Parts: sequence; structure tokens; C-alpha cells
Amino acid sequence: MNFDLDDQQRDLASAAGDFLASSTSLSDVRAALDAAATDIAVRPGRDQLLSSGFATITLPEEVDGGGGTVLDLAVVAEQAGRVLAGPSLITYARAAVLLAGDTDRLRALASGELKVAVIDGDGPVLDALGAEQFLALRDGRIVIGSVESDGGTVDLPDPIDPTRGLGRVTLGDVEVVDGSGDGTDAQARWDRALQIGRVILAAESLGAAARSVEIGVAYAKERQAFGRAIGSYQAVKHALVDAYVAVEELRSLVWWSAWAADNAPDELPMASASAKGVAAMASQLAAETLIQVHGGIGFTWEHDAHLYWRRAKVDRFLLGDDVAAFDEVARLAMAGAAS
Repeated sequence: MNFDLDDQQRDLASAAGDFLASSTSLSDVRAALDAAATDIAVRPGRDQLLSSGFATITLPEEVDGGGGTVLDLAVVAEQAGRVLAGPSLITYARAAVLLAGDTDRLRALASGELKVAVIDGDGPVLDALGAEQFLALRDGRIVIGSVESDGGTVDLPDPIDPTRGLGRVTLGDVEVVDGSGDGTDAQARWDRALQIGRVILAAESLGAAARSVEIGVAYAKERQAFGRAIGSYQAVKHALVDAYVAVEELRSLVWWSAWAADNAPDELPMASASAKGVAAMASQLAAETLIQVHGGIGFTWEHDAHLYWRRAKVDRFLLGDDVAAFDEVARLAMAGAAS
């Protein structure tokens, strides 16, 4: 089986990379970090992501979406991770699944009229910043509501990674959107949306980790110590190689999990949990290696290395942490062996 990307997907990656590189930069991330929580403006932002068509790749064509695959979106998500773009494509991927069949809301999502985020339990909500409606699973039903209704609140704390738009949300009145009678279909849909969200999260982590390694390698080639490039010393060389190997292992898992989402739904639970767990480790290793390779300047506020480290730290706990992901992998593997 060939897990490599085809020419069309490579062209998509190139187009997405060009768009995102021209729409945001690490200086934008730094500016957001310096802003007050309520004044943060992530880049490129919801409007530009929607107008580009990249955010709505997995929405059906009949609601003005791209009609593409999860693998297509993962290709774009990798490019988004390289520049720490926000808001996350995870939110759009999950909303496309949770609102499946709701033509009006899907069309509103594609047009930008519906600004949505997804609530997972009691933890911080990804992309709460700028969201007006929130999707949640309540009593076995998929519901949607706003914080403007009775009892609703949203708190935006000072961020570790401002591009993630994290907030704590309490919903008031809600409306059921899944349409299922006993909640079984709603739970299955929620689980699939979570698994696809993990795939896109891993793809974004892949982009951030790969870029961290690239920056570290470039610096190791140019920085001189004792008359030699520091990359010629084994301690530096081996650290970068270890990070590179972790990134390439993650790449294989990302493409497998994205392929499974489109073609092998029975493999998706294992694939998405594996990608989530490895993404957490690989992105943190790459970011920490980037800091170490840069030595004294690497851990300062003036250098951009900490921006990738912040992303890795936050992403480790999004959609469940890596410990829970590996626990899920083990349980699925044992269940498969038992059967």
C-alpha cells in the first residue's frame, strides 16, 4: 500500500503553504502573545481561512464546501502547523461531522455566518475566542448553544499559546441538532468527530515539529564554535537526528490515520489515537531540541523557539492527553488480540 501523497495533494500543500505564509507569521503570534486575552487577534483568522476554501475542504459541495477528504485537510493542516496558524482546522473538521445532515447550519458554517467551537468536558475549549455558538455532547445528544443565553459564560484566561484561542465555556439554553432518538447515533458521530479532530491535530503538530527541526538544522550549519559549525559535533547532530526521526515516524502515522478516516473507518480509532500520542511526544521533542541547539539565546523571550514550545505544550493536552491516547491504543490492541 502506498502512503505517499499524490501530485494533486502536493499541489494542495504548496498552495496552502503559500497562502498561510503570506497570511500570518511568527511576529503575529508574538503580537498575540503580548496582547490582553480579550484583544488577541489570531492569524490568518476565520474569515481568511473560509475565503481561501481551506477551512471547508471536508464540507459537502452542496453547502458550498470543498467536498474533499480528511487526507486533503490534513495536508493543509500540516502547512498551518508550520506557521502556527489560527484558528485551528480541527474545529472545522469536527463541526463538519457533528453537523452532518444539517444543511442550513453547514451552509452557515461555510459562509462564516456560524462561528462555532466544540466543548469537550470541563476543559478549555479550542477556538473559544471568536466563537458565537458551541457544540457539545449532553445526555447522549449533540447540542448547540451560545453563551448569550441564560446561564452561559465564557472566560478567556491569559494564554500559553494565543493561537489556540482557549477559553472556559459554560452553556445556557441549548438546542438538539443530532436528531437521533436514543442517542446512539449521536455518540457514534461524536466519537468519529473526535477521532478526525485528533488526525488534524496530529497533522498540525507534524507541521510545527518539522519546522522546528528545519530551523534547528539551519542554525546548526551556520553557528560556529571553536572554528567549526556546531552541527558537526555529535551532541548537536544526534539530538537533531533524533528529533528528525520522531517527525518522520509521526508523518507516517498522520497519513495512515487520515487515510483510515476516508477509507477504513474500522482502523480509525487505533490510527487516530496512535497519531495523537506520538504527535504529543514528537512535537515536544522537536521544540525542546530547537531550544537546546540555540543555546543561550534559545530559551529567551527574544527568540521564536518558545512559540513552538508553547504550541507543543498546549497541544499535548488537547482532545485528551498522550497518556490517555496510548492507553486507548493498548486497549484496542488487546481487544483485537482477544477477538
